[in-house]
Amino acid sequence: MRRTGRTVRRGRVLTAVLALAAGLLAGSPSAMAAQPVERPVNVAADPYTWKNARIDGGGFVPGIVFNRTEKNLAYARTDIGGAYRWQESTKTWSPLLDSIGWDDWGHTGVAGLASDSVDPDRVYAAVGTYTNSWDPGNGAVLRSTDRGASWQKADLPFKLGGNMPGRGMGERLAVDPHKNSVLYLGAPSGKGLWRSTDSGASWSQVTNFPNVGNYVQDPSDTSGYASDNQGIVWVTFDESTGTSGNATKTIYVGVADKDNSVYRSTDAGATWSRLPGQPTGYLAHKGVLDAENGYLYLAYSDKGGPYDGGKGQLWRYATGTGTWTDISPVAEADTYYGFSGLTVDRQNPGTVMATAYSSWWPDTQIFRSTDSGGTWTKAWDYSSYPTRANRYTMDVSSSPWLTWGANPSPPEQTPKLGWMTEALEIDPFNSDRMMYGTGATIYGTEDLGKWDSGGQFTIKPMVRGLEETAVNDLAAPPSGGAQLFSALGDIGGFRHTDLTEVPSMMSTSPNFTTTTSLDFAETNPGTVVRAGNLDSGPHIAFSTDNGANWFAGTDPSGVSGGGTVAAASDGSRFVWSPEGAGVHYATGFGSSWSASSGIPAGAIVESDRVDPKTFYGFKYGKFYVSSDGGATFTASPASGLPSGDSVRFKALPGTKGEIWLAGGASDGAYGLWHSTDGGASFTKLSGVEQADTIGFGKAAPGASYQTLYTSAKIDGVRGIFRSTDQGSTWTRINDDAHQWGWTGAAITGDPRVYGRVYVSTNGRGVVYGDTAG
Repeated sequence: MRRTGRTVRRGRVLTAVLALAAGLLAGSPSAMAAQPVERPVNVAADPYTWKNARIDGGGFVPGIVFNRTEKNLAYARTDIGGAYRWQESTKTWSPLLDSIGWDDWGHTGVAGLASDSVDPDRVYAAVGTYTNSWDPGNGAVLRSTDRGASWQKADLPFKLGGNMPGRGMGERLAVDPHKNSVLYLGAPSGKGLWRSTDSGASWSQVTNFPNVGNYVQDPSDTSGYASDNQGIVWVTFDESTGTSGNATKTIYVGVADKDNSVYRSTDAGATWSRLPGQPTGYLAHKGVLDAENGYLYLAYSDKGGPYDGGKGQLWRYATGTGTWTDISPVAEADTYYGFSGLTVDRQNPGTVMATAYSSWWPDTQIFRSTDSGGTWTKAWDYSSYPTRANRYTMDVSSSPWLTWGANPSPPEQTPKLGWMTEALEIDPFNSDRMMYGTGATIYGTEDLGKWDSGGQFTIKPMVRGLEETAVNDLAAPPSGGAQLFSALGDIGGFRHTDLTEVPSMMSTSPNFTTTTSLDFAETNPGTVVRAGNLDSGPHIAFSTDNGANWFAGTDPSGVSGGGTVAAASDGSRFVWSPEGAGVHYATGFGSSWSASSGIPAGAIVESDRVDPKTFYGFKYGKFYVSSDGGATFTASPASGLPSGDSVRFKALPGTKGEIWLAGGASDGAYGLWHSTDGGASFTKLSGVEQADTIGFGKAAPGASYQTLYTSAKIDGVRGIFRSTDQGSTWTRINDDAHQWGWTGAAITGDPRVYGRVYVSTNGRGVVYGDTAG
């Protein structure tokens, strides 16, 4: 499930971290370290190949769009992780927005997507992640004439909310099916309906559109997240009312207003009016038109989604007669969910399908009608409660973690049919193929016809290539079966023994909803620790077999979140800085914790990688050192460090007391610092203007010092950089096509493979790079 306030490494809310990274939050400037070493910086090109450590999915897919005139051309949009195009030959998805850079990180949230049916080479994406202060930038409409291989951008004078409440409604962006230079965009936040007449190059408000929406999820939310007006949520053209080259005359628009949810124009957008006779009391999540039979289908919910929704209805509007018909498959009184996913079989337009998107327990539901909504059948029903009879079987062998390692009691099953199922599409050229999005994956089937013939159709993940996890921490041990440990939002994290294969299960026992921090014992990497968030249960777990199996520790009193955790170099003890409680230390595996002294609550903690009794901490510009296993900490006299908490630091393996520290904010100290005396003093690298992460990897051939990696700004260029000479010179190893928005949570090199680097992203999973050679 995609949670609204994603926590990240160091136990902070991601949006706050991003605001710091963008220099939005105030931080008192501090004096720079005395006489920083002048080190020349060489930014050079070095070809790298970039791939994902395979997890497959991992986040909410609120939109799937098939092109209506070209077979096998389909797109998917994600709430924070960009957009993807389907590759039929390999049955995989290809990412399309990896070129989005650090300054435009918000454009990785996709609020709407449209594929041009007149010119299938054209595709559009409405981008922007948050409409409140969390995202510093306005939204934009990206346009492509090569199916998303490259993009041009039209900036908008307002924000868009790819990760805001209501993001599963839509599509907000639509191309006129007859005059494809005309597009419409529904805006949130009371900004109205917008139109482009030049293929998305410029946009202007449709000033005579009568309703900007009024529905907000929670008016009392002072953050602006849940209190934003969800606005105009979908645009649907009636293709039967136009001819090639002329603007389509009839357009339907969905508005987040429970009393006035559907509007129509019959003169190509010149005038608009409320559709008469429409139902009230609900929000129309989707409006899907069957032009052949003259029906507009509407999926209604009492809430905006994607998490909420307690009542719903399905309606059919006859476009020729104006007749409204309640075609709900379940009586309103019997719903405990809203409807959202909605699709028409374009080969057999009388066939309609819809989802109960907010049916959490015991499962989501999918409904199907072959008579335009006159009668319905369900994907599952009760044979005799709590026993279920399913019309489908599920095969998750390609993504086995989708069972969550669960063993639920009936009527729950694992894997679930889904949740947050707001995207549902039947392939317009293949009635047997259907795809639908969930909070964790894209599921699909290629034998959907068995639904009607009495057989069981097979549902499988159709998500390979789409990587949508938010990465909070990474660790690559020097030995053992694990190549990489990851700490992730929403689905916990994984142990990769093979980067090209999906792990069989996320880390369990316990199964954190979000893992905030992890570490291994440098000289005993069989010992691993992770900390994370869990609604009820422990917030720390340990492994003694290199992460293959886990067992829970015990929380000190007051713990409310994972925070950061550090393992002694030999695994004999641990220091933990959880949310809700101060810094604590333990010998052994956390069965009993003692409070550390001399260090403030909420400090970031790390371990020395040589001396098992030495630990380090950082908080509010101060560096702290413990030489007694975390029992007591002493503030270092070092000055000039960043005053805020947007900092990551690590101790160098193999050398006691050598530390690298990255972080800061643009209105204060910001960059990369180095200490060789256990944190007593730090030297700032003058050539690094900004740095947000630091990691170490195998030394270059002929070099003795480990390779440094950072997400940084050097010589005015933002990128992923590598240094093989202790930071004297730097090489940018990514390129403008591979930027992945925000990469400020974590980075690590591989201690076993020279040149390999693992990069955290916020919604594009774990990216790793190797030198092209």
